[in-house]
Amino acid sequence: MFSLHAQLEKDSHLIGRMSLCQVRLSLDANYPWCLLIPEREAVTEIHHLSEADRHQLMNESCRLAEVMVSLFDPKKINVAALGNMVPQLHIHHIARFEQDAAWPGPVWGRVPAKAYSEAEFNARVHKLVSALAGEGFEAA
Repeated sequence: MFSLHAQLEKDSHLIGRMSLCQVRLSLDANYPWCLLIPEREAVTEIHHLSEADRHQLMNESCRLAEVMVSLFDPKKINVAALGNMVPQLHIHHIARFEQDAAWPGPVWGRVPAKAYSEAEFNARVHKLVSALAGEGFEAA
């Protein structure tokens, strides 16, 4: 049975589900930052997924990246599955800008996480949920 790693639960907020993955918003407001987490038990690597799930993950990742580009108009979308600190498979989707605090380096450890104000958080969630609506996405 699928269960979410405690650190992912602490650091992100569920905004919805696609066919395979939870879609979560990182609670670090420094960047538009979402995560896809396949709802499969004990999966730590993409190659551990079935072939069908790997294809579905790629489709969902591309859909999320396209939505983030359309909403935030970033210079680059960073997509990464690292798992060094949290072994459960999760794929980061981070909209990057030349003026962001970590550009052009990685976001990890560059600046402290910044909390969302309630209004910013609600607006970001609404924007993402509205843009992802349909095509197999179900809001939380």
